[in-house]
Amino acid sequence: GLCCPGRDPACLSVGWRPDGSYGPCYCDQACARTLDCCHDYAEACPVIPCVVSQWSVWSGCAEPCKTTYRVRRRHVIREPRNGGEACPPLEERAGCVEYWTQQGTECKQSLIPALITTGGFGKARKKRAAADGNERAGYCVEFQLVAITPGCLQSHHSYTHWMQYLREGHTVCVECQHPALDSRSLHCYGDGSESKKNQLLHWQAVGNAQCKGTWKRIRQLDTCSCPSVHSFLFI
Repeated sequence: GLCCPGRDPACLSVGWRPDGSYGPCYCDQACARTLDCCHDYAEACPVIPCVVSQWSVWSGCAEPCKTTYRVRRRHVIREPRNGGEACPPLEERAGCVEYWTQQGTECKQSLIPALITTGGFGKARKKRAAADGNERAGYCVEFQLVAITPGCLQSHHSYTHWMQYLREGHTVCVECQHPALDSRSLHCYGDGSESKKNQLLHWQAVGNAQCKGTWKRIRQLDTCSCPSVHSFLFI
């Protein structure tokens, strides 16, 4: 009838073990691993795993006008007992960018880091937009890369290979396509349209949080003219 949490050498009885031997047998959770339980341990101390609630809805972004995170949480309904499965994480965070302040005004474009990905993603996105009848005319912005973090070269996943073409001093083209094109401002966030000449603007690569840097806006064009390896997309 004993059931002791954790490892407790004092929690013992004398009787038959599951292997048929007779002598000291233990009633703590560790006995299942050390194989010295009492014969009725499984019935007297059934394994009860942790039970948690469903996830809450995602919160809003922690801060507006910057790349930050949102949170969702769940709580413990039943604690684990007798060596049952431990509780999983009770909080999750996900990347988040909010482009409107709590007062409902639009963030200044120059304060928002541009989120970019490879231009190869653009063909599939254009096809989806055309199929939905939502394709709107976009534009392209040329930037000169000023600073790049070492993290752009340290990731070796197949979906991050495009980051190796980011080089300080190079000119890159970043296309603003639907659906990244905001219907109210008719701009992609982070395109630097409100920046001053030669102002340092921030960008961040999608898929590798360690790959980011600064660039200067050169000009806006209707279509991109950079080589494909130096062509990217606003997200």
